[in-house]
Amino acid sequence: MLIGESEVKIQSKIELIGEHDRKMRRESMRNLKMTVAYDGTNFSGWQVQPDKPTVQEAIESAIEKIVGTSVRVLAAGRTDAGVHAIGQVVNFRTHSDIGAEQFRLGIQSHLPPEIVIREIREVPLEFHATFSAVRKRYNYVIHQSGISSPFLRRYTHWVRGDLDLDAMNRGAQFLWGKHDFRCFETQWPNKATSVRTIQECRVMRCRSWMWDQAGDVVMDEGDGPFVILTIQADGFLYNMVRTIMGTLLKVGQKKWPAEHVQTIVENRSRNQAGPTAPAHGLYMMQVDYGGADELHGDLQHEGPIVITRNHQVLLDQATDRPVKEMEFDNDDQRGAHG
Repeated sequence: MLIGESEVKIQSKIELIGEHDRKMRRESMRNLKMTVAYDGTNFSGWQVQPDKPTVQEAIESAIEKIVGTSVRVLAAGRTDAGVHAIGQVVNFRTHSDIGAEQFRLGIQSHLPPEIVIREIREVPLEFHATFSAVRKRYNYVIHQSGISSPFLRRYTHWVRGDLDLDAMNRGAQFLWGKHDFRCFETQWPNKATSVRTIQECRVMRCRSWMWDQAGDVVMDEGDGPFVILTIQADGFLYNMVRTIMGTLLKVGQKKWPAEHVQTIVENRSRNQAGPTAPAHGLYMMQVDYGGADELHGDLQHEGPIVITRNHQVLLDQATDRPVKEMEFDNDDQRGAHG
């Protein structure tokens, strides 16, 4: 009986030690958010693929060299092959106590020059780059000129003829608001719902399109060779932005009236919409989290972490369990496709 009681006490102590160890690991866990820019030309998209270079693989490899263990990163959207990013958002969890700026410099030293970590900062443990997003913005850049430029061909879609921007913007007005946008989705259905809310969609002409000293893009509106579609929504479907661009180009080239855009949306037919514009003109610009990426009070999360579908990947990572494959809101991209 005494032996049995001793075994129970020993087992209880082991359980207490294990719980204490798990608590300490949770308390030392950090969640880091990175803002990333990259030239997507030489990558087969964001998502890891066997025997192909991807942005995700490059970033995860660089982080592993710093922390010494493998890390799975989560992204706001999985951009397609050839698509660029200026404001891609990535997060990962780590027990490392390296400072944010030192982390940025260390990771950057192991990345190819096509990928730049613009910022790293600590965020709440429950922050999720994919599911915490409330709105996202893309730009599509057209170089309208009689002669193509060899220096712009990887970063803009060249259009030779004139474009009627007034007509394009009239057509874009039919896209504002909440609609079923399956007509602009490749291989529908890819999601549980194809309903999205577009909060801004306009086309503008710019003299230049360049980086400023803060690393942000400045669009100098005026009479110039660049025609830029800027679009913001609560989410996007696979190839949605590129198909909207292809549709508005038809309107701008006066092949379709602006009102045809309304007909396309109402009929929900992909066959009636325009072609999918090339990947190399598309830029992931910005992701907004409505404050979910802001720390309040202490750096560490206090209280229980509610396990939801949105957070399961991060919790798997925090407890060293295999990360499960989940459906992501891919913001115009379903995966790394050409």
